[in-house]
Amino acid sequence: MLPATERHPHARAVLGGALPPDGRPSHAYLFHGPAGSGKAAVARAFAVALLSDGAPDPDSVRERVEHGVHPDLTWVTPSGAAEMLVSDIDEPVVAAAARTPFEARRRVFVIERAETMNDQAANRMLKTLEEPAAFAHLVLLTDRPGEILPTIASRCQHVRFDAPGAEEIAARLDGIDEATARACARLALGDARRAELLARGDGPALRAGAEALARGALHDDLAARPWLDVLARAKALGDEAQAAAEARTAAELEFLPARDRRRAEREGAEAARRAARRARSGAIEQALALVGLWYRDAAALADGAPEVVHAVDRLDALREDAERADVHRLRAAVELVDGAREVLILNPTEELLLEALAYRLARALTAPG
Repeated sequence: MLPATERHPHARAVLGGALPPDGRPSHAYLFHGPAGSGKAAVARAFAVALLSDGAPDPDSVRERVEHGVHPDLTWVTPSGAAEMLVSDIDEPVVAAAARTPFEARRRVFVIERAETMNDQAANRMLKTLEEPAAFAHLVLLTDRPGEILPTIASRCQHVRFDAPGAEEIAARLDGIDEATARACARLALGDARRAELLARGDGPALRAGAEALARGALHDDLAARPWLDVLARAKALGDEAQAAAEARTAAELEFLPARDRRRAEREGAEAARRAARRARSGAIEQALALVGLWYRDAAALADGAPEVVHAVDRLDALREDAERADVHRLRAAVELVDGAREVLILNPTEELLLEALAYRLARALTAPG
Protein backbone atom coordinates (compact mmCIF):
# COMPACT_ATOMS: atom_id res chain seq x y z
CA MET A 1 0.00 0.00 0.00
CA LEU A 2 1.24 3.48 -0.83
CA PRO A 3 2.28 5.31 2.38
CA ALA A 4 -0.03 8.08 3.68
CA THR A 5 -3.15 6.68 1.92
CA GLU A 6 -4.52 4.77 4.92
CA ARG A 7 -7.52 7.06 5.38
CA HIS A 8 -8.05 7.87 1.71
CA PRO A 9 -9.71 4.84 0.07
CA HIS A 10 -10.16 6.51 -3.31
CA ALA A 11 -6.51 7.54 -3.50
CA ARG A 12 -5.44 4.09 -2.34
CA ALA A 13 -7.53 2.38 -5.01
CA VAL A 14 -6.43 4.66 -7.88
CA LEU A 15 -2.74 4.91 -7.05
CA GLY A 16 -2.27 1.39 -5.70
CA GLY A 17 -2.94 -0.08 -9.13
CA ALA A 18 -0.48 2.32 -10.74
CA LEU A 19 2.54 1.44 -8.62
CA PRO A 20 5.55 -0.19 -10.23
CA PRO A 21 6.69 -2.72 -11.13
CA ASP A 22 3.35 -4.09 -12.33
CA GLY A 23 1.21 -0.95 -12.40
CA ARG A 24 0.88 1.52 -15.24
CA PRO A 25 0.86 5.08 -13.86
CA SER A 26 -1.11 7.72 -15.74
CA HIS A 27 0.67 10.66 -17.32
CA ALA A 28 -1.31 13.15 -15.21
CA TYR A 29 -3.23 13.16 -11.93
CA LEU A 30 -5.33 15.80 -10.20
CA PHE A 31 -5.15 15.35 -6.41
CA HIS A 32 -8.04 17.30 -4.93
CA GLY A 33 -9.30 17.71 -1.40
CA PRO A 34 -9.20 20.15 1.53
CA ALA A 35 -5.93 21.66 2.67
CA GLY A 36 -4.36 19.47 5.31
CA SER A 37 -5.96 16.29 4.00
CA GLY A 38 -2.59 14.82 3.02
CA LYS A 39 -2.34 15.41 -0.74
CA ALA A 40 1.25 16.62 -0.68
CA ALA A 41 2.43 13.74 1.50
CA VAL A 42 0.86 11.22 -0.85
CA ALA A 43 2.32 13.03 -3.88
CA ARG A 44 5.79 12.75 -2.38
CA ALA A 45 5.30 9.07 -1.54
CA PHE A 46 4.03 8.45 -5.08
CA ALA A 47 7.09 10.22 -6.48
CA VAL A 48 9.32 7.95 -4.38
CA ALA A 49 7.58 4.87 -5.77
CA LEU A 50 7.90 6.03 -9.39
CA LEU A 51 11.49 7.24 -9.18
CA SER A 52 12.83 4.28 -7.19
CA ASP A 53 11.52 1.77 -9.73
CA GLY A 54 14.61 -0.09 -10.93
CA ALA A 55 16.97 2.13 -8.92
CA PRO A 56 20.07 0.40 -7.50
CA ASP A 57 19.68 2.29 -4.20
CA PRO A 58 15.97 2.93 -3.42
CA ASP A 59 16.82 4.34 0.03
CA SER A 60 18.94 7.06 -1.56
CA VAL A 61 16.06 7.88 -3.92
CA ARG A 62 13.66 8.16 -1.00
CA GLU A 63 15.99 10.40 0.99
CA ARG A 64 16.62 12.74 -1.94
CA VAL A 65 12.92 12.96 -2.83
CA GLU A 66 12.06 13.77 0.77
CA HIS A 67 14.66 16.55 0.73
CA GLY A 68 13.49 17.80 -2.68
CA VAL A 69 16.83 17.31 -4.42
CA HIS A 70 16.24 14.33 -6.69
CA PRO A 71 17.14 15.48 -10.24
CA ASP A 72 14.06 13.80 -11.76
CA LEU A 73 11.58 15.40 -9.35
CA THR A 74 10.34 18.95 -9.97
CA TRP A 75 8.13 20.48 -7.27
CA VAL A 76 6.45 23.72 -8.35
CA THR A 77 4.86 26.34 -6.10
CA PRO A 78 3.32 29.58 -7.42
CA SER A 79 5.70 32.54 -7.42
CA GLY A 80 3.06 35.21 -7.96
CA ALA A 81 1.37 36.88 -5.02
CA ALA A 82 -1.95 35.30 -5.94
CA GLU A 83 -1.34 33.21 -9.06
CA MET A 84 1.00 30.85 -10.83
CA LEU A 85 2.91 32.57 -13.61
CA VAL A 86 4.05 31.30 -17.00
CA SER A 87 7.64 31.28 -15.73
CA ASP A 88 6.63 28.80 -13.01
CA ILE A 89 5.48 26.34 -15.67
CA ASP A 90 7.35 27.04 -18.89
CA GLU A 91 10.92 25.93 -18.29
CA PRO A 92 10.49 23.91 -15.05
CA VAL A 93 7.66 21.74 -16.43
CA VAL A 94 6.87 22.18 -20.13
CA ALA A 95 10.47 22.20 -21.34
CA ALA A 96 11.77 19.74 -18.74
CA ALA A 97 8.98 17.22 -19.42
CA ALA A 98 10.33 16.78 -22.94
CA ARG A 99 13.84 15.93 -21.73
CA THR A 100 14.81 12.40 -20.77
CA PRO A 101 15.33 11.57 -17.08
CA PHE A 102 18.73 12.15 -15.50
CA GLU A 103 18.94 8.84 -13.65
CA ALA A 104 15.51 7.31 -13.10
CA ARG A 105 13.19 5.68 -15.60
CA ARG A 106 10.72 8.53 -15.19
CA ARG A 107 10.41 12.24 -14.41
CA VAL A 108 7.82 13.44 -11.90
CA PHE A 109 6.39 16.97 -11.73
CA VAL A 110 4.28 18.04 -8.74
CA ILE A 111 2.42 21.34 -9.07
CA GLU A 112 0.96 22.85 -5.91
CA ARG A 113 -2.11 25.13 -5.89
CA ALA A 114 -2.82 24.27 -9.51
CA GLU A 115 -6.01 26.33 -9.43
CA THR A 116 -3.87 29.49 -9.36
CA MET A 117 -2.49 28.97 -12.87
CA ASN A 118 -3.27 32.02 -14.97
CA ASP A 119 -4.57 31.51 -18.51
CA GLN A 120 -1.13 31.73 -20.09
CA ALA A 121 0.37 29.19 -17.71
CA ALA A 122 -2.59 26.86 -18.17
CA ASN A 123 -2.31 27.05 -21.93
CA ARG A 124 1.37 26.18 -21.76
CA MET A 125 0.61 23.27 -19.45
CA LEU A 126 -2.13 22.04 -21.78
CA LYS A 127 0.31 21.14 -24.53
CA THR A 128 2.27 18.92 -22.14
CA LEU A 129 -0.92 17.23 -20.96
CA GLU A 130 -2.08 16.59 -24.52
CA GLU A 131 1.21 15.20 -25.81
CA PRO A 132 3.10 13.83 -22.81
CA ALA A 133 6.39 11.99 -23.10
CA ALA A 134 6.10 8.37 -21.98
CA PHE A 135 8.46 8.99 -19.05
CA ALA A 136 6.76 12.16 -17.74
CA HIS A 137 4.18 12.06 -14.93
CA LEU A 138 2.45 15.17 -13.62
CA VAL A 139 0.64 15.49 -10.29
CA LEU A 140 -1.48 18.61 -9.82
CA LEU A 141 -2.57 19.49 -6.28
CA THR A 142 -5.57 21.67 -5.47
CA ASP A 143 -7.86 22.53 -2.58
CA ARG A 144 -10.40 24.00 -5.02
CA PRO A 145 -11.03 21.63 -7.93
CA GLY A 146 -13.91 23.78 -9.19
CA GLU A 147 -11.40 26.50 -10.10
CA ILE A 148 -9.25 24.24 -12.28
CA LEU A 149 -9.79 25.00 -15.96
CA PRO A 150 -11.95 22.24 -17.52
CA THR A 151 -9.41 21.73 -20.30
CA ILE A 152 -6.78 20.92 -17.65
CA ALA A 153 -9.02 18.85 -15.39
CA SER A 154 -10.35 16.71 -18.23
CA ARG A 155 -6.85 15.53 -19.11
CA CYS A 156 -6.01 14.32 -15.61
CA GLN A 157 -7.02 11.26 -13.63
CA HIS A 158 -8.79 12.56 -10.55
CA VAL A 159 -7.79 11.38 -7.10
CA ARG A 160 -10.03 12.42 -4.20
CA PHE A 161 -8.80 13.15 -0.69
CA ASP A 162 -11.42 13.40 2.04
CA ALA A 163 -11.39 15.93 4.84
CA PRO A 164 -11.05 14.51 8.34
CA GLY A 165 -13.96 15.16 10.68
CA ALA A 166 -13.72 17.81 13.40
CA GLU A 167 -13.51 15.14 16.10
CA GLU A 168 -10.61 13.42 14.32
CA ILE A 169 -8.79 16.73 13.86
CA ALA A 170 -9.28 17.62 17.53
CA ALA A 171 -7.94 14.22 18.58
CA ARG A 172 -4.70 14.95 16.69
CA LEU A 173 -4.03 18.10 18.74
CA ASP A 174 -2.00 16.44 21.47
CA GLY A 175 -1.32 18.56 24.52
CA ILE A 176 -4.12 21.05 23.79
CA ASP A 177 -7.00 21.24 26.25
CA GLU A 178 -10.19 19.61 25.00
CA ALA A 179 -12.31 22.74 24.54
CA THR A 180 -9.60 24.60 22.65
CA ALA A 181 -8.86 21.56 20.49
CA ARG A 182 -12.55 21.23 19.58
CA ALA A 183 -12.76 24.94 18.77
CA CYS A 184 -9.64 24.94 16.59
CA ALA A 185 -10.88 21.84 14.76
CA ARG A 186 -14.22 23.48 14.03
CA LEU A 187 -12.72 26.84 13.13
CA ALA A 188 -10.38 25.13 10.65
CA LEU A 189 -13.39 23.96 8.58
CA GLY A 190 -11.92 20.55 7.79
CA ASP A 191 -8.34 21.76 7.30
CA ALA A 192 -6.19 19.70 9.68
CA ARG A 193 -3.09 21.77 8.98
CA ARG A 194 -4.93 25.00 9.78
CA ALA A 195 -6.27 23.54 13.02
CA GLU A 196 -2.71 22.73 14.07
CA LEU A 197 -1.61 26.28 13.27
CA LEU A 198 -4.50 27.76 15.24
CA ALA A 199 -3.79 25.61 18.28
CA ARG A 200 -0.04 26.13 18.61
CA GLY A 201 2.70 28.73 18.31
CA ASP A 202 1.36 32.09 17.17
CA GLY A 203 -2.06 30.57 16.40
CA PRO A 204 -3.71 31.38 19.75
CA ALA A 205 -2.43 34.96 19.51
CA LEU A 206 -3.80 35.25 15.98
CA ARG A 207 -7.17 33.99 17.24
CA ALA A 208 -7.07 36.53 20.05
CA GLY A 209 -6.24 39.33 17.62
CA ALA A 210 -9.09 38.37 15.30
CA GLU A 211 -11.49 38.19 18.23
CA ALA A 212 -10.36 41.60 19.46
CA LEU A 213 -10.96 43.04 16.00
CA ALA A 214 -14.42 41.45 15.73
CA ARG A 215 -15.49 42.49 19.22
CA GLY A 216 -13.91 45.93 19.02
CA ALA A 217 -16.06 46.74 15.99
CA LEU A 218 -19.16 45.22 17.59
CA HIS A 219 -18.65 47.23 20.80
CA ASP A 220 -17.64 50.35 18.84
CA ASP A 221 -14.30 50.40 20.69
CA LEU A 222 -11.46 50.63 18.20
CA ALA A 223 -9.19 52.99 20.13
CA ALA A 224 -6.65 50.20 20.68
CA ARG A 225 -6.44 49.64 16.89
CA PRO A 226 -6.79 45.85 17.21
CA TRP A 227 -5.87 45.26 13.57
CA LEU A 228 -2.25 46.13 14.42
CA ASP A 229 -1.99 43.02 16.58
CA VAL A 230 -3.27 40.93 13.67
CA LEU A 231 -0.61 42.44 11.43
CA ALA A 232 2.10 41.78 14.04
CA ARG A 233 1.10 38.13 14.32
CA ALA A 234 1.00 37.79 10.55
CA LYS A 235 4.52 39.20 10.31
CA ALA A 236 5.75 36.78 12.97
CA LEU A 237 4.32 33.86 11.02
CA GLY A 238 5.89 35.18 7.83
CA ASP A 239 9.28 35.43 9.54
CA GLU A 240 8.89 31.89 10.86
CA ALA A 241 8.06 30.55 7.39
CA GLN A 242 11.07 32.33 5.90
CA ALA A 243 13.39 30.88 8.54
CA ALA A 244 12.01 27.38 7.93
CA ALA A 245 12.50 27.72 4.17
CA GLU A 246 16.06 28.93 4.68
CA ALA A 247 16.76 25.95 6.95
CA ARG A 248 15.41 23.56 4.32
CA THR A 249 17.64 25.10 1.68
CA ALA A 250 20.66 24.76 3.96
CA ALA A 251 19.85 21.09 4.53
CA GLU A 252 19.34 20.45 0.81
CA LEU A 253 22.71 21.97 -0.08
CA GLU A 254 24.41 19.03 1.61
CA PHE A 255 22.99 16.70 -1.03
CA LEU A 256 24.01 18.80 -4.04
CA PRO A 257 27.30 18.82 -5.93
CA ALA A 258 29.39 21.97 -5.50
CA ARG A 259 28.63 23.21 -9.03
CA ASP A 260 24.89 23.41 -8.26
CA ARG A 261 25.04 25.06 -4.86
CA ARG A 262 25.24 28.71 -5.92
CA ARG A 263 22.12 28.34 -8.07
CA ALA A 264 20.34 26.46 -5.27
CA GLU A 265 21.24 29.17 -2.77
CA ARG A 266 19.86 31.87 -5.07
CA GLU A 267 16.67 29.95 -5.76
CA GLY A 268 16.35 29.08 -2.07
CA ALA A 269 16.57 32.72 -1.03
CA GLU A 270 13.80 33.64 -3.46
CA ALA A 271 11.70 30.70 -2.27
CA ALA A 272 12.15 31.84 1.33
CA ARG A 273 10.93 35.34 0.47
CA ARG A 274 7.89 33.88 -1.29
CA ALA A 275 7.21 31.62 1.70
CA ALA A 276 7.25 34.64 4.01
CA ARG A 277 4.86 36.55 1.76
CA ARG A 278 2.46 33.62 1.49
CA ALA A 279 2.52 32.96 5.22
CA ARG A 280 1.91 36.60 6.07
CA SER A 281 -0.99 37.02 3.65
CA GLY A 282 -2.32 33.60 4.65
CA ALA A 283 -2.35 34.63 8.30
CA ILE A 284 -4.26 37.82 7.51
CA GLU A 285 -6.74 35.83 5.44
CA GLN A 286 -7.12 33.39 8.33
CA ALA A 287 -7.68 36.24 10.78
CA LEU A 288 -10.40 37.65 8.54
CA ALA A 289 -11.99 34.21 8.32
CA LEU A 290 -11.99 34.05 12.13
CA VAL A 291 -13.63 37.49 12.32
CA GLY A 292 -16.36 36.29 9.97
CA LEU A 293 -16.82 33.07 11.94
CA TRP A 294 -17.14 35.07 15.16
CA TYR A 295 -20.10 36.97 13.72
CA ARG A 296 -21.58 33.75 12.31
CA ASP A 297 -21.31 32.13 15.74
CA ALA A 298 -22.95 35.10 17.43
CA ALA A 299 -25.76 34.97 14.86
CA ALA A 300 -26.17 31.23 15.45
CA LEU A 301 -26.58 31.83 19.18
CA ALA A 302 -29.04 34.64 18.52
CA ASP A 303 -31.01 32.21 16.36
CA GLY A 304 -30.96 29.56 19.11
CA ALA A 305 -28.60 27.18 17.31
CA PRO A 306 -25.60 26.66 19.65
CA GLU A 307 -24.85 23.27 18.10
CA VAL A 308 -23.37 24.91 14.98
CA VAL A 309 -21.03 27.28 16.83
CA HIS A 310 -17.37 27.00 15.86
CA ALA A 311 -15.61 28.78 18.75
CA VAL A 312 -17.02 26.44 21.39
CA ASP A 313 -14.40 27.58 23.91
CA ARG A 314 -15.70 31.17 23.81
CA LEU A 315 -19.43 30.66 24.36
CA ASP A 316 -19.80 33.24 27.15
CA ALA A 317 -18.27 36.06 25.07
CA LEU A 318 -20.29 34.99 22.03
CA ARG A 319 -23.54 35.05 24.02
CA GLU A 320 -22.72 38.56 25.23
CA ASP A 321 -22.17 39.68 21.63
CA ALA A 322 -25.28 37.89 20.40
CA GLU A 323 -27.30 40.13 22.70
CA ARG A 324 -25.73 43.35 21.38
CA ALA A 325 -26.57 43.15 17.67
CA ASP A 326 -29.47 41.58 15.84
CA VAL A 327 -29.01 38.73 13.42
CA HIS A 328 -29.41 40.90 10.34
CA ARG A 329 -26.57 43.21 11.38
CA LEU A 330 -24.34 40.25 12.20
CA ARG A 331 -24.99 38.73 8.79
CA ALA A 332 -24.27 42.06 7.11
CA ALA A 333 -20.95 42.12 8.99
CA VAL A 334 -20.11 38.67 7.66
CA GLU A 335 -20.64 39.95 4.11
CA LEU A 336 -18.28 42.88 4.77
CA VAL A 337 -15.60 40.51 6.02
CA ASP A 338 -16.06 38.20 3.02
CA GLY A 339 -15.65 41.21 0.73
CA ALA A 340 -12.39 42.15 2.44
CA ARG A 341 -11.11 38.60 2.00
CA GLU A 342 -11.79 38.82 -1.72
CA VAL A 343 -9.91 42.12 -1.96
CA LEU A 344 -6.93 40.63 -0.14
CA ILE A 345 -5.90 38.58 -3.19
CA LEU A 346 -5.27 41.87 -5.05
CA ASN A 347 -2.33 42.54 -2.72
CA PRO A 348 -3.59 45.80 -1.16
CA THR A 349 -1.94 47.71 1.66
CA GLU A 350 -2.82 45.32 4.45
CA GLU A 351 -2.96 47.82 7.30
CA LEU A 352 -5.30 50.13 5.39
CA LEU A 353 -7.50 47.21 4.40
CA LEU A 354 -7.93 46.04 8.01
CA GLU A 355 -8.39 49.54 9.40
CA ALA A 356 -11.04 50.42 6.82
CA LEU A 357 -12.83 47.12 7.46
CA ALA A 358 -12.86 47.70 11.21
CA TYR A 359 -14.60 51.05 10.88
CA ARG A 360 -17.06 49.75 8.28
CA LEU A 361 -17.94 46.90 10.64
CA ALA A 362 -18.43 49.30 13.54
CA ARG A 363 -20.86 51.40 11.46
CA ALA A 364 -22.76 48.33 10.25
CA LEU A 365 -23.07 46.83 13.72
CA THR A 366 -23.66 49.88 15.91
CA ALA A 367 -25.14 52.70 13.82
CA PRO A 368 -28.64 53.76 14.91
CA GLY A 369 -31.57 52.41 12.95
